[in-house]
Amino acid sequence: MTLGADNKTLEPKLAASWEHNENFTEFTFNLNPEAVFSDGSPVEASDVVWTFERLRNLKGSPSFLMDGTQSIEAVDAHTVKVTVDAPNSEFLNKVSAPYTGILNAEAAMAGGALADETAATADGAEGWFLENSVGSGPFVLVNYAPEDELRLSRNDSYYGTAPAFAEVVITQMQDSVSQAQALETGSVDIAMQIDADTAKSLDTPDVVTEIIPSFNFVYFAFMPGSTAMKDKLTPQVREALTYAVDYDGMIEFTVGGNGNKIAAPIPNGFPGTQNLEPRAQDVEKAKSMLAEAGMDSGLEMVAVYPNDNVYGVDLNVMMQKLQQDFAQVGVEVTLKPVTYPVWREEMAAGTADLTAVYYAPDYYGSGQYAAYFGMTEGSTWVSRAGYQSPETVLNEKEGEIYAQALAASGEEAAAKYEELGRELMADNVIIPLVSPNLVLAHRADIDGVRYSACCNLPLAEISRK
Repeated sequence: MTLGADNKTLEPKLAASWEHNENFTEFTFNLNPEAVFSDGSPVEASDVVWTFERLRNLKGSPSFLMDGTQSIEAVDAHTVKVTVDAPNSEFLNKVSAPYTGILNAEAAMAGGALADETAATADGAEGWFLENSVGSGPFVLVNYAPEDELRLSRNDSYYGTAPAFAEVVITQMQDSVSQAQALETGSVDIAMQIDADTAKSLDTPDVVTEIIPSFNFVYFAFMPGSTAMKDKLTPQVREALTYAVDYDGMIEFTVGGNGNKIAAPIPNGFPGTQNLEPRAQDVEKAKSMLAEAGMDSGLEMVAVYPNDNVYGVDLNVMMQKLQQDFAQVGVEVTLKPVTYPVWREEMAAGTADLTAVYYAPDYYGSGQYAAYFGMTEGSTWVSRAGYQSPETVLNEKEGEIYAQALAASGEEAAAKYEELGRELMADNVIIPLVSPNLVLAHRADIDGVRYSACCNLPLAEISRK
């Protein structure tokens, strides 16, 4: 399935239809019998089973999409049945995520891919996948050069509507100005990382720009279980420090006002966020709470974060602003921007007291944020923020609310996600700072450019007028 243009509705793609039982524990997918892989071989239920099992058993970050799958079976050549161990009203949305794209099992196995329980340690196909296409989508891989370009060509075996372009080249350009210049000269047709200020300089009828809200956000996180912060970043101290932050000023400082505040680590517009009130600065309250917590003599922290610019937000600029805000309440922050590999090492080693990073949705649904940001046993951020002292951040109530949300649907589920959002805010561990607006910029003769919550830019919909 895929996500429709409204960024909420699921639409058929490889699955021509689907259904589920009343309590959301059994899901049946009926495959399009005309679907074929890029080599012309038919897409069969066994390929779906193999792909889902591999995703689950790789134990990588996207494996959460298959969490709780009890059985994945091929009923016949074009029917797949998935059974989960607890109600999961978001499972259909999960299957719209790009990570769940179905692979040609036979070809992938020939390239060294594994789907059994040894996949996490024995699968050796990563390099092979970077050079080969084994999917059934509208494009196939031609070439991938890390930090340079990704080159795709039209899949002549595609069973759906053929893309308008025979070739798509995605080129990496680090800064917004370079992208704008390339767009103006016509050397590129679409630019995806132009900030709003630079977009204002594009004064030519040959270029079209549109500024829209996005579902992406950038946040900072406290690390109460770090080697230096245990017994210092208590719940009261964390809450106090959230009052020190100039949230309105942060929007101006980072994106020139072209963004929105966000209350909980769930994107604005996702289920459960409508009634959540964003945080507000109160410096005097921050000072008072720090004094009550015995921290009136000051606190020193080291902020370790990726040296990156994401969605037009320079993390260095954002953290400099946070450094200034914390200094107003007697907290000294040393900034340590690093590469992503080093950042991951420091997260694993528990040496950061404070960090900053970003999140973009994998699909439309609030459950992914509960799974990732929830302070429940074994979650990503309990491991990071709690390090060897998970009790400093654990909130088991969130697991209960999440389960209740997955067992519900519609307004009932949204009410549970609102309750969960309030708990995530009360944790005072993950603090969203800005949800940047997205600039869609393209040549005037390009049609079909839109923002997708699951897929960023649906390439197959783009054409030239």
